Amino acid sequence: DPCRNFHCKRGKVCHVDKHGKPSCICQDPAACPSTKDYEHVCGTDNKTYDGTCQLFGTKCQLEGTKMGRQLHLDYLGSCKYIPHCTDYEVDQFPLRMRDWLKNILMQYYERDLNTSGFLTEKQRNKVKKIYENDKRLMAGDHAVELLLHDFEKNYHMYVYPVHWQFHQLDQHPADRLLTHSELAPLRASLVPMEHCITRFFQECDGDHDKLIALKEWCHCFGIKE
Repeated sequence: DPCRNFHCKRGKVCHVDKHGKPSCICQDPAACPSTKDYEHVCGTDNKTYDGTCQLFGTKCQLEGTKMGRQLHLDYLGSCKYIPHCTDYEVDQFPLRMRDWLKNILMQYYERDLNTSGFLTEKQRNKVKKIYENDKRLMAGDHAVELLLHDFEKNYHMYVYPVHWQFHQLDQHPADRLLTHSELAPLRASLVPMEHCITRFFQECDGDHDKLIALKEWCHCFGIKE
């Protein structure tokens, strides 16, 4: 099968011509496998798609047009009303996000105590110090004042989780810059719960080049140079 090791980007499928030569053509959205309701996704055009296959197939067919350039995965789940993010909320957002990233690393570390796999040994050594210090502030919804006080008092515990998340996202390619598609896995899962995340990432891009550099990312989270 000429298509077996022939890779096509999202929204395209392998097609073999009459000479047996493989090439990538746009996925027909109508030919996508059927999905369950919980697999629906919302596009940036505010339309609900049956799944990512249908969304990226549609984007591919619009290639070269303004609509095609603007169409991305917005968030997981059917489209719904996302409230406006106020200035106050976007100011508080890094506090919750920092705490959330720290808690994710704590959970990975705890799972790795029994079976390794989530973190590398180097990552575990870094997280161990945070984990041992972190038993004071248990995971959960904390008041803004408490999160701010803890960040100021235990600043060193928040630096690594922010760096770790950047490098988890910076994969295609790993160039110390985050593109829209590299941010998508984090954004898409959080938008329905954290309505400020879109504005937060937009404001992180200080030079408006549609890329978030490590320096811009850290600045957004209040990490000192």
